[in-house]
Amino acid sequence: MTDTQVAGARETYREILDDPKALEARLVAAARAMRDEIISYTAEGQAETHIPEALHRRFEEEGFYLMYIPREHGGLEVPPVTFFKVVQEIARADMGIGWSFCLSANHALMFANWFPEAIHAEVYAGGDFRAASMYAPTVKATPVEGGWQLNGVVNYCSGIPWSTYFLGQCILPGKTEQGGPRFGLYIAPKDTFEILDDWGNMIGLSSSGSNSIRFDGSFLPGRFLVEDADLMDYAFDGDSPGSLAYGNAMYSARHMSSFGLALAALCVGGAYGALDEYAALMTTRKTTIPPFVMRSQDPDFLRYYGGAIAKLATCEAATFKALEMWQDAAADNVAGIAPFSQETDAVLGAIGREVIIQSWEVVERDLYRTIGASASKKGERFEQIFRDMAQAAGHRNPQLRDATFQLIARQTLGVM
Repeated sequence: MTDTQVAGARETYREILDDPKALEARLVAAARAMRDEIISYTAEGQAETHIPEALHRRFEEEGFYLMYIPREHGGLEVPPVTFFKVVQEIARADMGIGWSFCLSANHALMFANWFPEAIHAEVYAGGDFRAASMYAPTVKATPVEGGWQLNGVVNYCSGIPWSTYFLGQCILPGKTEQGGPRFGLYIAPKDTFEILDDWGNMIGLSSSGSNSIRFDGSFLPGRFLVEDADLMDYAFDGDSPGSLAYGNAMYSARHMSSFGLALAALCVGGAYGALDEYAALMTTRKTTIPPFVMRSQDPDFLRYYGGAIAKLATCEAATFKALEMWQDAAADNVAGIAPFSQETDAVLGAIGREVIIQSWEVVERDLYRTIGASASKKGERFEQIFRDMAQAAGHRNPQLRDATFQLIARQTLGVM
């Protein structure tokens, strides 16, 4: 994306940059208006296993990638609620494309939080910034003159095909004082890694661009790595580099919870897409047993459909309330009222996890079991959404549910 393109995208919102409600309404409306357009790229995205280039350029034109980038560096600097409302709309059209977009665009928030201000202008590049990420430390960093040498493979780097950087965690030489491994946090330019052609063979999310990447003796300048930073517990009490630089508390928070809530927004969007397909059949298909009436006239189908609406409304409400709580916790942290604690992070992440699970159950139990066999034919929109939702339900994040419950109980009881 050129400087001119970034400036053009931002110019679209120039008059309402200082009106958060108007800015949110404009962005969400733009994403919603693109629904049919995004759907038209579904087959291409499935075949290419990532966001098609023409659609990626449209997201750039609409300024979607700018949402979390600080205004000082060409961005829109919107709050999480706004960002995730846009994510939900994109996922409602195509969950795999939404997944790829979200998990590259959202790391603009974490970058300002975690890395020193001295490299912000260089990395944000005037607004041309996207970064896939994976928290598992599978790369080894070896100190060399002027920086580090990276070696290793990282799997499931969602959104990597259009990323300008990769944000990851690596293993450093030596041990901690407690005898455990040392971790580092790094931001690697796209010319330091190879994107492997290994995505598209899973049950779903084929268009999410979740390829692996390989570092093979890659040189990383020292300024791009933060030593002894464990992303499972990396936070600032008070201001972070980002909140100090931009005066915005959202750049000083914990992010295991914001990641869980990202997946929640994606799943709510995907489930609404399934509900859209179900609704279309309510007025065009009849029941399969007498009396043969339109499904919209049948008490059972009305119950299935109405129940799904209510459950997804609950999921949506929980997601956006949790995001408001996340932002309040960040504000309290910077104001010195209370730190953004591990306990808060765990509870908010658990809310996101419950939303993921319930959204999947709505699709699998309430909709799939009653929509009819024809909707599950290969190539049908509902069939694709079902596969995408199934893939999300099998993600590592919801698999942490019981472990997180135990952690929350220990934290609450003080029996760590």
